[in-house]
Amino acid sequence: MTASETVLATLSHGVLSLTLNRPDKLNAFNEEMHLALRAGFEKAHNDPSVRAVLLTGAGRGFCAGQDLGDRDPRKGGPAPDLGRTLETFYNPTLRLIRTLEKPVVCAVNGVAAGAGANLALACDIVVAASSARFIQSFARIGLIPDAGGSWHLTRLLGEARAKGLALTGDPLEANKAAEWGLIWQVFPDETLAQEAEALAKLLAAGPTFGLGLTKRAIGAAQGNSFDAQLDRERDLQREAGRSADYAEGVLAFLEKRKPEFAGR
Repeated sequence: MTASETVLATLSHGVLSLTLNRPDKLNAFNEEMHLALRAGFEKAHNDPSVRAVLLTGAGRGFCAGQDLGDRDPRKGGPAPDLGRTLETFYNPTLRLIRTLEKPVVCAVNGVAAGAGANLALACDIVVAASSARFIQSFARIGLIPDAGGSWHLTRLLGEARAKGLALTGDPLEANKAAEWGLIWQVFPDETLAQEAEALAKLLAAGPTFGLGLTKRAIGAAQGNSFDAQLDRERDLQREAGRSADYAEGVLAFLEKRKPEFAGR
């Protein structure tokens, strides 16, 4: 389903599974993998048969961030324009993830470092293996948290914890990440894949039109006053109430049966 082996893509039961697949490099990003992952999320936007996305990594890690093999200063030449790297490769994909009005589940199956950690945080629901670690490794090489890291860390954890993680580069264990509210849930390593797949299938079978509006409402809440958010809820609920999914949900409740949502 994908032209690149750096990201494996399969579609089943409405779930588009995207697996970062450079396990020998801990799934660190090169240009090919950037473009392949972006193509996967473009498909999620454009294909109505995709009802949810499940993102994970192959091998023993989720993603080690950017592959630094091409950034060796010993090779000489001008300093790299990392702003261009972000604008060309990371930021378009992150915006696709954040604006996708379908649920995105991320299963962090091992180390998630640098931009790899922040790629996970851009997803809607993050579950992790008990052995997983989240590392803001930018400080170790003189960089700032990118790929949305400074935004997510501050909003999810507060300034004190965000600075602690970003300035030290210390690993954050999965259980502590869940305790702090950075991620949703932790599972034993051996059951993570099964649990994440079950969650993605559950969401894909749900009222995805309304779930998309819920994502929009929660995203807007970060910058809205209470009054503005009440207005936002009013407008989005108006849309939800006119949807076929809402009609099906009410009908199924009255008929005491399981609803069959269509995502519209």
